[in-house]
Amino acid sequence: MDDTCIRNIGIMAHIDAGKTTATERILFYTGENHRIGEVDDGEASMDFLEQEQDRGITISSAATTCYWKEHKINIIDTPGHVDFTAEVERSLRVLDGAVAVICGVSGVEPQTETVWRQADNYKVPRIIFVNKMDRLGADFYQVIEDLENKFRINAVPLYLPVGAESSFNGIIDLLANQWITFEETDYGSSMSNHPVPEKLQKLSAEWHEKLIDAVASYSDEITELYFSGEDIPRELIIKTLRKATISRKIVPVFVGAALKNIGIQPLLDGIVDLLPSPLDTLPMKGVSVKHGTEMEIKHDPNGPPLALIFKINHDREAGSLSFIRVYSGVIKKGTSIFNITKKKRERVNRLFRMHANKPEVVDQLAAGDIGVVIGFKHAQTGDTIGSEGVQILLEEMNFPEPVISVAIEPKTLSDQAKLKDALEILMKEDPTFTWKENTDTGQLIISGMGELHLDVLVTRLTKEMKVDARVGQPQVTYRESILQQITKTEQFSKILAGRENAATVTLTIKPLPTGSGVKFSSKVPPKTMPNEMFEAVKRGIDNSIRSGIRFGYEVVDVETILESVVYSELTASTFAFEAASALCFEAACREADPILLEPIMKVDIIVPSQYVGEVMGSLTARGGLINSLQSRTSADHVMAQAPLSHLFGYSTVLRSSTQGRGTFTMEFSHFAQKA
Repeated sequence: MDDTCIRNIGIMAHIDAGKTTATERILFYTGENHRIGEVDDGEASMDFLEQEQDRGITISSAATTCYWKEHKINIIDTPGHVDFTAEVERSLRVLDGAVAVICGVSGVEPQTETVWRQADNYKVPRIIFVNKMDRLGADFYQVIEDLENKFRINAVPLYLPVGAESSFNGIIDLLANQWITFEETDYGSSMSNHPVPEKLQKLSAEWHEKLIDAVASYSDEITELYFSGEDIPRELIIKTLRKATISRKIVPVFVGAALKNIGIQPLLDGIVDLLPSPLDTLPMKGVSVKHGTEMEIKHDPNGPPLALIFKINHDREAGSLSFIRVYSGVIKKGTSIFNITKKKRERVNRLFRMHANKPEVVDQLAAGDIGVVIGFKHAQTGDTIGSEGVQILLEEMNFPEPVISVAIEPKTLSDQAKLKDALEILMKEDPTFTWKENTDTGQLIISGMGELHLDVLVTRLTKEMKVDARVGQPQVTYRESILQQITKTEQFSKILAGRENAATVTLTIKPLPTGSGVKFSSKVPPKTMPNEMFEAVKRGIDNSIRSGIRFGYEVVDVETILESVVYSELTASTFAFEAASALCFEAACREADPILLEPIMKVDIIVPSQYVGEVMGSLTARGGLINSLQSRTSADHVMAQAPLSHLFGYSTVLRSSTQGRGTFTMEFSHFAQKA
């Protein structure tokens, strides 16, 4: 198949916008599924994890391949809940285009804005599908206004709805000037064209004019044909729209109701006609390991093999499944390949293309393809795999900090090793999940993005991985930092096995602005001592950073400068330098005005107008700071910041104070000094 016929797309949206339902319809009409699975029945094929079926939400990005009009479409169905933002981030990274599913009733919701911003960062071209037009309160034109105001985009509808709510019964194709209806008896597979209903002709002509006007800005040919009163060929309009969509100047809008099987085939046409192939996308950025220079990786099936592992899934039978996107060359079954990130050779035992959770065995994956490798032992999400001779690291993935922790312990001592193995698997799969052992108490502490995130992972541990464990109450993950700059010298000397191990290290530590992370630099000339001693100094500092200053929380926003060392070939050892730098860092931090930092969350609340005063009052009482209030037709949108420690259980409080009509999402904003 020609590379121009491949589409790597993601389906992204706010929770409950109906994107998994839309994906199920896509799989049905492309012949992947012979029957339609419903989310509400727990039968959606893209939600194949047991919990996704229990909870009716998408947790992991399932990848599937289907075919439409001689085009191969690789679809990644991404989660809509804010706790799983990292899943969305990973997916966007490897996509060429995306379909944003927007609810026809709620319009643009907070999480949609988060995902939209992430797609902007990765410069992903998008089309929009306004779904749920059959629901009570659906208003297509209000959603278009919402899109333009909130996203500041040029939203251009190609279809209009005929009717709304219970009377929604088809769509108008603005280019063909036809009313399309979908046959209910065969799940919308048969479509019929009719003249536009008389009462909608004026509206249809008006929006057709807007569509031509929007497209004419990007084509002199269309402008000339328009002014000379000639017919503008559909092919020319589609070609111009495609160009404007790929350059992110226009966002085409489609409309329908996935649950009623209306509007999915035109959306599939839009994916094929308007979204980019791997050849149309911007080159991927990478860094040459040998020269340290940034370079561009162009789509080249004949180049050296290069791929990014964007997801790891653990399968009980097959072991580790590594989902990869190939950018260059060909990856073949039975060959060995180099993990450039880990500097280890790996073997490609088997290759699959996934159809939801049903694998199709393939012999190779070429540039532009998305597939699964079985056989990697060291792989982790975000690793680059490729040729040992041409080592290029693809851009690193940056994941947000975990902000919430719980203690977990096995019910029996014999389960301790099993629990650690299971936690290790989960950490490989999800970089926003971490675990560590508290050296003082022996407790295992797991950390994640939110209460739902940890709840889902714990349920996976107990149900899927069959580990019996007790879980404590959620705790906030604090950080530590300093306010003063301090220079300190520490001497370490110890006799081990009759030999003296000695080192003297002088460090300066200074505070950095919030969000800077940790930095290390050295004023000691490289020739002063062997490189392994410098590595030992870094290791000692890193260990101290992780173990904290006073409370055992990780240290952030600190720069460490290695000022000088006392090195003697007779007594120096890596052990001594590691110990001296760890002791020096800890002692300096204790004198540098250590402070405790707590996570501050960005909170978005959608609430009916009559409850907005009460909601703002309860947020302020929890230490929240109201940033803005926007009034909508059906509800008000409160944007605020509040300490995470005051937000545990807030969803229950909100539901009870708004008779179940208020919804809220939160995501990590920054760390601030605890009051």
